Amino acid sequence: MLKIYHNPRCSKSRETLALLEQNGHEPTIVEYLQKPMEPRELKKLSEKMGISDYKDMMRTGEAIFKAQGLATAPQGQLLSAMALNPILIERPIVETDEKAAVGRPPEAVLDILN
Repeated sequence: MLKIYHNPRCSKSRETLALLEQNGHEPTIVEYLQKPMEPRELKKLSEKMGISDYKDMMRTGEAIFKAQGLATAPQGQLLSAMALNPILIERPIVETDEKAAVGRPPEAVLDILN
């Protein structure tokens, strides 16, 4: 299984998808802004990335992050916020059966493919 949680309007997301394809991979594309993830899915992704603080998979510069006071929010609230406002999820995320990684820079996802 290979998935990319993709935002086609994001240049890093497009670059990561192109990199995967150039390396012979055909990931399932999940446009997460159109189909938001449940908190349990986000938690599983964070575990695959080795992230214990959910802020590490969030776009902390987004206005909604600041407006909701998420900088000091408990972990459960962060998961809920990402599920309700998927714009908060860092992008792109590439997921395999065992691992996941944020494609910033895009080459960072190549490490999980071996």
